[in-house]
Amino acid sequence: MVRRFLVFMLVLSCAVALLLVTSTAFAAPPQFLTMKQQLGKFLYFDKNLSTPSGQACASCHWPKAGYADPDSNLPVSEGVIKGRFGNRNAPTSAYAAFSPVFHYDPIKGSYIGGQFWDGRAATLADQAKGPFLNPLEMNNPNKEAVVNKVRRSCYAPLFTVVYGPGSLNDAEKAYDLIADAIAAYESTSEVCKFNSKYDLYLEGKIKLTKQEMRGLALFEGKAKCANCHPSQSGPDGTPPLFTDFTYDNLGVPKNPDNPFYNLPPEFNPAGKNFVDLGLGGVLHDPAQYGKMKVPTLRNIAKTAPYMHNGYFKTLKDVVNFYNTRDTGNWPAPEVSQNVNTGELGNLGLTDQEVDDIVAFLKTLTDGYGAHRR
Repeated sequence: MVRRFLVFMLVLSCAVALLLVTSTAFAAPPQFLTMKQQLGKFLYFDKNLSTPSGQACASCHWPKAGYADPDSNLPVSEGVIKGRFGNRNAPTSAYAAFSPVFHYDPIKGSYIGGQFWDGRAATLADQAKGPFLNPLEMNNPNKEAVVNKVRRSCYAPLFTVVYGPGSLNDAEKAYDLIADAIAAYESTSEVCKFNSKYDLYLEGKIKLTKQEMRGLALFEGKAKCANCHPSQSGPDGTPPLFTDFTYDNLGVPKNPDNPFYNLPPEFNPAGKNFVDLGLGGVLHDPAQYGKMKVPTLRNIAKTAPYMHNGYFKTLKDVVNFYNTRDTGNWPAPEVSQNVNTGELGNLGLTDQEVDDIVAFLKTLTDGYGAHRR
């Protein structure tokens, strides 16, 4: 009884500290969490888990930024070491929990699921292990360094309650459990809210404006957006996730403003000649070169810049590119193989239709229901 009380008091003190850290992170009150999910939240927001201290998972996946990088002025994220940048735009961690385990679907003839832009992590827990050890992100030298910080944390007692006595003793096993807890938090309704204006529309609680309705019709029709970003609920009743979890090369140009190109050879041996092969680079398969995972469009209005390299600064830029890639004055694709020419590039949208689609995309931002209560 005494031990449980002490654990409770330690966790309570942690909760107060976390509340202070995250007080500006959420637009609505946090949801009820299980002990494992609460542990994952502590880990997700803990800036002591980088080397040096100063960067957490949340630093590049901030709630009020749609769980993407809050610095929309940079095309990619800066790591805890000043001047070190990743080569890709940080995707949202919201709704990532719904991505299937990475696999090849012989019926669709495509790879599906996984995490990261290139699918190199099969599951959400696998993805959570990556940033801790990446020298361009959280920069820890090894798993032991991460686990040691968790052992010294105020929430360490909660870790042993969730995973059992001695669960932090073995660094290899503890590291897997750290990732498991983070994935558990990222799967909660606090991260995956499903309370956008569009969700309320589907529930019959509100109406969309005339412009938003026009945008929806275009999204599902002439613009072909729904081909890869389905806008209807799944067969199991899950609200639309606005991604089919496949991989595609849209023909996005290289981004000359990507600071990754200027990193020393230790981090970028190719320098300005670096080419991001995406899924094909992971699989060593030329038939997959340039293909990136189709992202969810939920919270898309909050997650600028766009695409894997942050080439586009606004949603209108993105829709214009889809519309005129093959007819406008756009730079050449970063990867010329496997470019999707059947679903974008010459859509024939008018300026008004482009604006209508953008208006619809803005209805996918979470928190609309919360603001109305």
